[in-house]
Amino acid sequence: QVQLVESGGGLVQAGGSLRLSCTASGTIFSSSDMGWYRQASGKQRELVATITSGGDTNYADSVKGRFTISRDNAKRTVSLQMNGLKPEDTAVYYCYHNRAFLSTFGRGTRVTVSA
Repeated sequence: QVQLVESGGGLVQAGGSLRLSCTASGTIFSSSDMGWYRQASGKQRELVATITSGGDTNYADSVKGRFTISRDNAKRTVSLQMNGLKPEDTAVYYCYHNRAFLSTFGRGTRVTVSA
């Protein structure tokens, strides 16, 4: 069973930075596609960024140029570096794993950006 554990959320002022990390277990991490989604209060969950097993990345337009996704296969970790944070980035951020057409989400970590 795939388990994803997120860390790194918190409260930050607008313009600040945070780094989220997610460690995976119960999967062949190196052959898994990984990513981050977020869900703001009262809104649907949305894609933030993804990184394939081959290292190809994809970003939501709203975070391009500000967020960077990366992975460390040796540590079984995917990270999201968030710079230039805005109040509209406030949400619960979920780690995402996909392998063999099966998707899993972590429990989430909350990010709050104050104006």
